[in-house]
Amino acid sequence: MTLPATTPKPRRIWLDTDIMIGMKDQTPREVDDAIALIMALQHPDQVELVGISTVTYANYGYEVTQKLLAWYNKTGRDIPVYRGSDTANDVGTENDATRALADALRTETLPILAIGPLTNVATVVQNHPELISQIEEVIVCAGRTPGLPFKPGLEKMAVGDYNFEMDPASFRILFDAGVKMVLSGYECSVYLFLGKTDIEFLNNANEPDKWVYDQLRPWQQFNELLFGVDGFVPWDTTPLGYLTHPDYFKYYHDIPVQINVRASDTDANSEKPYLEVSYDFHDTPWRATYAYKTLPGFEEIVIDDLRQASARNR
Repeated sequence: MTLPATTPKPRRIWLDTDIMIGMKDQTPREVDDAIALIMALQHPDQVELVGISTVTYANYGYEVTQKLLAWYNKTGRDIPVYRGSDTANDVGTENDATRALADALRTETLPILAIGPLTNVATVVQNHPELISQIEEVIVCAGRTPGLPFKPGLEKMAVGDYNFEMDPASFRILFDAGVKMVLSGYECSVYLFLGKTDIEFLNNANEPDKWVYDQLRPWQQFNELLFGVDGFVPWDTTPLGYLTHPDYFKYYHDIPVQINVRASDTDANSEKPYLEVSYDFHDTPWRATYAYKTLPGFEEIVIDDLRQASARNR
């Protein structure tokens, strides 16, 4: 007798994000965390969000995440959201997010998709070392190979490794604790690009779509001012892609990692730390999986997921 094929269960994950889409400021705010969240909601067969925590601008992040969930969460499941570190410089200080994440890890082993500074996650690791074995892996948007400049677009200017540079101490805590780390940052994500025509379908009469479009379009124009191209790289979609579409990326496995301090590539008058990976590093116990290239087709998945989310709202 042939047994019926079983459908794999979705991978239950925790999302920690510095989402700030739509936040009022002198310039537009980044939008890639929001795109990653909307994408995750389109793949309930692949990932199931156990909880979401916010880091930096935590109160605004909490509010806008609730708004996006109300619009795009069609799973029928309640996804709780928790406020985390508001500054990303207070590792060790407990908050609603760290308490909720610790409680979740006491219940089950989880991967953590951390697409902002690691303050919340590192607080749990530092304050509750008994829970380290409950963390399956932490997937982050950070890291580089030595000498790689972060120069998007027409390479007019360099930008920093934001998630790492906001809180290097928290990365040290996770690596020192032996947490399994997956790095998918600039080098991998820069192969993606969303231009004006890629998002024009969101410019419609549907309230959620129009609101998202009204945040994405100014971000594209701001990127043109900074980097010379009208469009943007959706950085945080590749760490999510590691969970939902892992075959669309190329990886260095078990590659040594270390933090090196040298002259800053964003400020000529200072030094800064760099989170770097290389098989030439021999004096570090730290190891990671490093995604270094996005293969053709993943950009279309990003756009199709936004289209799918839009269609479900009509």
